[in-house]
Amino acid sequence: MSDKVKNRLLIAGAALCAALFLFSGAMLCREYLDQKQSAEAFDEVAELVKEDGELPTLELADDPAQEPEELTAFEKYADVYAQNSDLLGWISIPGTRIDYPVMQTKDNPNFYLKHAFDKSYSSYGVPYMQENCDVGISDNLVLYGHHMNNGSMFSDLCKYESEDFYQEHKTIRFDTLDSFGEYEVIAAFKTVAYSEEGFKYYHFVRAEQEEDFDEFIAKCKELALYDTGVTAEYGDQLITLSTCEYSRTNGRMVVVAKLLEE
Repeated sequence: MSDKVKNRLLIAGAALCAALFLFSGAMLCREYLDQKQSAEAFDEVAELVKEDGELPTLELADDPAQEPEELTAFEKYADVYAQNSDLLGWISIPGTRIDYPVMQTKDNPNFYLKHAFDKSYSSYGVPYMQENCDVGISDNLVLYGHHMNNGSMFSDLCKYESEDFYQEHKTIRFDTLDSFGEYEVIAAFKTVAYSEEGFKYYHFVRAEQEEDFDEFIAKCKELALYDTGVTAEYGDQLITLSTCEYSRTNGRMVVVAKLLEE
Protein backbone atom coordinates (compact mmCIF):
# COMPACT_ATOMS: atom_id res chain seq x y z
CA MET A 1 0.00 0.00 0.00
CA SER A 2 1.40 3.35 -1.03
CA ASP A 3 1.99 6.21 1.38
CA LYS A 4 -0.59 8.24 -0.51
CA VAL A 5 -3.29 5.63 0.10
CA LYS A 6 -2.27 5.29 3.75
CA ASN A 7 -2.57 9.05 4.23
CA ARG A 8 -6.02 9.05 2.68
CA LEU A 9 -7.13 6.24 4.98
CA LEU A 10 -5.74 8.04 8.01
CA ILE A 11 -7.53 11.24 7.03
CA ALA A 12 -10.78 9.35 6.43
CA GLY A 13 -10.42 7.57 9.78
CA ALA A 14 -9.76 10.82 11.60
CA ALA A 15 -12.75 12.45 9.89
CA LEU A 16 -14.97 9.52 10.90
CA CYS A 17 -13.81 9.72 14.53
CA ALA A 18 -14.41 13.46 14.56
CA ALA A 19 -17.91 12.97 13.12
CA LEU A 20 -18.73 10.33 15.71
CA PHE A 21 -17.42 12.56 18.48
CA LEU A 22 -19.53 15.48 17.30
CA PHE A 23 -22.60 13.25 16.92
CA SER A 24 -22.17 11.84 20.43
CA GLY A 25 -21.72 15.33 21.82
CA ALA A 26 -24.84 16.52 20.04
CA MET A 27 -26.85 13.60 21.43
CA LEU A 28 -25.61 14.26 24.96
CA CYS A 29 -26.43 17.93 24.62
CA ARG A 30 -29.90 17.09 23.30
CA GLU A 31 -30.50 14.70 26.19
CA TYR A 32 -29.39 17.31 28.73
CA LEU A 33 -31.63 19.97 27.22
CA ASP A 34 -34.59 17.57 27.04
CA GLN A 35 -34.05 16.62 30.69
CA LYS A 36 -33.77 20.25 31.76
CA GLN A 37 -36.83 21.28 29.75
CA SER A 38 -38.88 18.39 31.14
CA ALA A 39 -37.97 19.22 34.76
CA GLU A 40 -38.73 22.91 34.30
CA ALA A 41 -42.05 22.15 32.61
CA PHE A 42 -43.20 19.89 35.47
CA ASP A 43 -42.12 22.50 38.01
CA GLU A 44 -44.32 25.04 36.25
CA VAL A 45 -47.27 22.64 36.24
CA ALA A 46 -46.76 21.84 39.94
CA GLU A 47 -46.91 25.55 40.76
CA LEU A 48 -50.49 25.59 39.41
CA VAL A 49 -51.67 23.16 42.09
CA LYS A 50 -53.48 24.98 44.87
CA GLU A 51 -53.06 24.12 48.53
CA ASP A 52 -55.52 24.47 51.39
CA GLY A 53 -55.53 27.93 52.93
CA GLU A 54 -54.87 29.83 49.72
CA LEU A 55 -57.43 32.55 50.44
CA PRO A 56 -57.21 35.99 48.86
CA THR A 57 -55.22 38.44 50.99
CA LEU A 58 -58.14 40.87 51.21
CA GLU A 59 -60.42 38.19 52.70
CA LEU A 60 -57.86 37.37 55.36
CA ALA A 61 -57.42 41.06 56.17
CA ASP A 62 -61.17 41.51 56.65
CA ASP A 63 -61.37 38.60 59.06
CA PRO A 64 -58.02 37.47 60.49
CA ALA A 65 -59.76 34.69 62.45
CA GLN A 66 -61.31 33.22 59.31
CA GLU A 67 -60.54 29.53 58.90
CA PRO A 68 -59.09 28.64 55.47
CA GLU A 69 -61.57 26.59 53.49
CA GLU A 70 -60.60 23.05 52.55
CA LEU A 71 -60.31 22.76 48.80
CA THR A 72 -62.16 20.15 46.78
CA ALA A 73 -60.11 17.97 44.46
CA PHE A 74 -61.27 19.89 41.42
CA GLU A 75 -60.48 23.24 43.03
CA LYS A 76 -56.99 22.03 43.89
CA TYR A 77 -56.20 21.04 40.29
CA ALA A 78 -58.48 23.47 38.44
CA ASP A 79 -55.64 25.64 37.12
CA VAL A 80 -53.76 22.58 35.88
CA TYR A 81 -56.89 21.32 34.12
CA ALA A 82 -57.38 24.74 32.56
CA GLN A 83 -53.97 24.37 30.91
CA ASN A 84 -54.72 20.90 29.53
CA SER A 85 -58.12 19.19 29.71
CA ASP A 86 -56.47 15.78 29.20
CA LEU A 87 -55.59 15.95 32.90
CA LEU A 88 -57.16 13.10 34.85
CA GLY A 89 -55.47 13.47 38.23
CA TRP A 90 -52.19 13.64 40.15
CA ILE A 91 -49.97 10.77 41.32
CA SER A 92 -47.40 11.02 44.10
CA ILE A 93 -45.46 8.73 46.42
CA PRO A 94 -44.14 10.61 49.47
CA GLY A 95 -40.37 10.38 49.82
CA THR A 96 -39.79 9.71 46.10
CA ARG A 97 -39.49 11.74 42.91
CA ILE A 98 -42.89 10.51 41.74
CA ASP A 99 -45.07 13.61 41.86
CA TYR A 100 -46.73 14.21 38.51
CA PRO A 101 -49.96 14.96 36.69
CA VAL A 102 -51.71 11.96 35.13
CA MET A 103 -53.20 12.24 31.66
CA GLN A 104 -55.61 10.19 29.56
CA THR A 105 -56.42 10.27 25.84
CA LYS A 106 -58.97 7.58 25.03
CA ASP A 107 -58.90 8.27 21.29
CA ASN A 108 -55.07 8.29 21.11
CA PRO A 109 -54.04 5.83 23.87
CA ASN A 110 -50.26 6.27 24.08
CA PHE A 111 -50.06 9.95 23.17
CA TYR A 112 -48.33 10.99 26.41
CA LEU A 113 -45.74 8.26 26.08
CA LYS A 114 -43.76 10.70 23.94
CA HIS A 115 -45.42 14.05 24.57
CA ALA A 116 -45.04 16.65 27.30
CA PHE A 117 -47.84 18.25 29.29
CA ASP A 118 -48.07 21.03 26.66
CA LYS A 119 -48.37 18.31 23.97
CA SER A 120 -44.97 19.03 22.45
CA TYR A 121 -42.68 16.07 21.68
CA SER A 122 -40.76 14.76 24.69
CA SER A 123 -38.91 11.51 25.30
CA TYR A 124 -39.90 11.88 28.96
CA GLY A 125 -43.62 11.98 28.29
CA VAL A 126 -46.15 12.32 31.12
CA PRO A 127 -47.60 9.53 33.29
CA TYR A 128 -50.91 8.45 31.80
CA MET A 129 -53.83 6.12 32.40
CA GLN A 130 -54.71 3.23 30.14
CA GLU A 131 -57.41 4.23 27.66
CA ASN A 132 -60.03 1.68 28.75
CA CYS A 133 -59.92 2.68 32.43
CA ASP A 134 -62.70 4.84 33.86
CA VAL A 135 -62.38 6.55 37.24
CA GLY A 136 -65.26 5.54 39.50
CA ILE A 137 -66.19 2.60 37.29
CA SER A 138 -63.14 0.42 36.66
CA ASP A 139 -62.00 -1.96 39.41
CA ASN A 140 -58.37 -1.39 38.43
CA LEU A 141 -56.83 1.85 37.15
CA VAL A 142 -53.63 1.14 35.19
CA LEU A 143 -51.02 3.94 35.02
CA TYR A 144 -47.83 4.04 32.98
CA GLY A 145 -44.68 6.15 33.28
CA HIS A 146 -41.18 6.01 31.84
CA HIS A 147 -38.14 4.68 33.71
CA MET A 148 -35.67 7.46 32.93
CA ASN A 149 -31.95 7.12 33.54
CA ASN A 150 -31.88 10.34 35.54
CA GLY A 151 -34.32 8.89 38.10
CA SER A 152 -37.33 10.92 37.03
CA MET A 153 -40.84 9.85 36.03
CA PHE A 154 -41.68 6.33 37.36
CA SER A 155 -38.04 5.28 37.88
CA ASP A 156 -38.50 5.07 41.66
CA LEU A 157 -41.04 2.26 41.22
CA CYS A 158 -38.07 -0.06 40.67
CA LYS A 159 -36.94 0.67 44.23
CA TYR A 160 -39.91 -1.41 45.39
CA GLU A 161 -37.74 -4.40 44.59
CA SER A 162 -36.36 -3.79 48.07
CA GLU A 163 -38.63 -4.72 50.96
CA ASP A 164 -36.86 -2.10 53.07
CA PHE A 165 -37.92 0.54 50.57
CA TYR A 166 -41.49 -0.75 50.66
CA GLN A 167 -41.53 -0.52 54.46
CA GLU A 168 -40.79 3.21 54.15
CA HIS A 169 -43.19 3.80 51.23
CA LYS A 170 -46.33 1.81 51.87
CA THR A 171 -48.80 4.34 50.54
CA ILE A 172 -49.45 6.01 47.20
CA ARG A 173 -51.50 9.15 46.63
CA PHE A 174 -53.65 9.36 43.54
CA ASP A 175 -56.05 12.27 43.35
CA THR A 176 -58.59 12.57 40.56
CA LEU A 177 -60.54 15.67 39.64
CA ASP A 178 -63.42 14.27 41.69
CA SER A 179 -61.74 13.09 44.88
CA PHE A 180 -58.57 12.62 46.88
CA GLY A 181 -57.22 9.10 47.26
CA GLU A 182 -54.68 7.27 49.40
CA TYR A 183 -53.75 3.73 48.35
CA GLU A 184 -51.99 0.97 50.28
CA VAL A 185 -49.47 -1.18 48.42
CA ILE A 186 -50.57 -4.82 48.06
CA ALA A 187 -47.78 -6.25 45.93
CA ALA A 188 -44.71 -5.32 43.91
CA PHE A 189 -43.52 -7.70 41.21
CA LYS A 190 -41.57 -8.03 37.98
CA THR A 191 -42.84 -9.50 34.74
CA VAL A 192 -42.28 -9.20 30.99
CA ALA A 193 -44.36 -7.55 28.30
CA TYR A 194 -45.05 -8.84 24.79
CA SER A 195 -44.53 -12.44 25.88
CA GLU A 196 -46.79 -15.37 26.60
CA GLU A 197 -44.65 -15.98 29.69
CA GLY A 198 -45.51 -12.61 31.19
CA PHE A 199 -48.46 -11.70 33.40
CA LYS A 200 -50.85 -9.51 31.43
CA TYR A 201 -51.83 -7.39 34.43
CA TYR A 202 -52.96 -4.60 32.09
CA HIS A 203 -55.81 -6.79 30.82
CA PHE A 204 -57.55 -6.63 34.20
CA VAL A 205 -59.56 -3.43 34.34
CA ARG A 206 -63.05 -4.47 35.35
CA ALA A 207 -64.11 -7.70 37.08
CA GLU A 208 -67.08 -9.36 35.44
CA GLN A 209 -67.47 -11.43 38.58
CA GLU A 210 -65.86 -11.86 41.99
CA GLU A 211 -63.72 -14.76 40.75
CA ASP A 212 -62.01 -12.47 38.21
CA PHE A 213 -61.00 -10.05 40.95
CA ASP A 214 -59.77 -12.81 43.26
CA GLU A 215 -57.77 -14.40 40.44
CA PHE A 216 -56.00 -11.12 39.69
CA ILE A 217 -55.08 -10.55 43.33
CA ALA A 218 -53.90 -14.14 43.71
CA LYS A 219 -51.58 -13.78 40.70
CA CYS A 220 -50.17 -10.50 42.01
CA LYS A 221 -49.46 -12.13 45.38
CA GLU A 222 -47.91 -15.17 43.67
CA LEU A 223 -45.46 -12.99 41.73
CA ALA A 224 -44.82 -10.61 44.63
CA LEU A 225 -41.18 -10.01 45.54
CA TYR A 226 -42.12 -10.19 49.25
CA ASP A 227 -45.22 -10.51 51.40
CA THR A 228 -46.72 -7.14 52.34
CA GLY A 229 -49.36 -8.76 54.53
CA VAL A 230 -51.95 -6.69 52.63
CA THR A 231 -54.62 -8.09 50.33
CA ALA A 232 -57.80 -6.86 48.66
CA GLU A 233 -61.38 -8.06 48.42
CA TYR A 234 -63.92 -7.84 45.64
CA GLY A 235 -65.29 -4.31 45.65
CA ASP A 236 -61.98 -2.66 46.56
CA GLN A 237 -60.65 -0.02 44.16
CA LEU A 238 -57.20 -0.90 42.79
CA ILE A 239 -54.46 1.10 41.13
CA THR A 240 -51.62 -0.48 39.16
CA LEU A 241 -48.43 1.47 38.38
CA SER A 242 -46.15 0.16 35.65
CA THR A 243 -42.72 1.10 34.31
CA CYS A 244 -39.86 -0.51 32.39
CA GLU A 245 -37.44 -2.75 34.29
CA TYR A 246 -34.08 -3.41 32.67
CA SER A 247 -32.90 -6.72 34.15
CA ARG A 248 -34.40 -8.51 31.11
CA THR A 249 -35.78 -7.70 27.68
CA ASN A 250 -39.16 -5.95 27.86
CA GLY A 251 -39.11 -6.22 31.64
CA ARG A 252 -41.74 -4.43 33.69
CA MET A 253 -41.86 -3.36 37.34
CA VAL A 254 -45.42 -3.31 38.64
CA VAL A 255 -46.85 -2.00 41.92
CA VAL A 256 -50.48 -2.74 42.82
CA ALA A 257 -52.30 -0.91 45.62
CA LYS A 258 -55.84 -0.57 46.98
CA LEU A 259 -57.80 2.53 47.94
CA LEU A 260 -58.05 3.11 51.67
CA GLU A 261 -61.40 4.03 53.17
CA GLU A 262 -61.67 7.66 54.24
